[in-house]
Amino acid sequence: MREYETTVIVQPEISGEGTEVILRKLDGVLEQSGATRLMCSDLGKRKLAYEIAKFQKGHYYVLSFLDDGGVVHELERNLRIEESVLRFMTIRVEGEVIDVERRKEEARIAEVEQQKRVAEKAAREAEEAKAREEVERQAAEEARGQSDVADSDDSSEYDDDGGDADEESDDDADEEKS
Repeated sequence: MREYETTVIVQPEISGEGTEVILRKLDGVLEQSGATRLMCSDLGKRKLAYEIAKFQKGHYYVLSFLDDGGVVHELERNLRIEESVLRFMTIRVEGEVIDVERRKEEARIAEVEQQKRVAEKAAREAEEAKAREEVERQAAEEARGQSDVADSDDSSEYDDDGGDADEESDDDADEEKS
């Protein structure tokens, strides 16, 4: 058996459920042909090197599998039919995989590690979003506090008839001296 990788670029606005449908369809094709799926890596949304079908970004997936080569044509046929797939490419990674079970175990471990990294990244992003919200909330409170102080400063400088309060107190002081 040989090891293959198929890289698929999906339109960026396709939902997670939409991409799951595509990936399940690809897994089904692999299963029907007797190929062994190793792992599917979600590389996330990335900027494309050039515009494809008026898209500047795409969501990248890498599907690794073992097969004798017969499934590649059927897999690519299914990808051509799928409208939300912008591009795909299948390459042979390794000529002959001798220890299939060892390779399956390596792929399983790599997929578990990938899932951990995804979970850590999601937690980190949630924490960063929470910190940003806190900073924005504090900035808004400070802005409100400064506008309240500015409003109270403005009202103390002027008396009720619109004159300057400081000038009036100076006039009172001059009258007292006379």
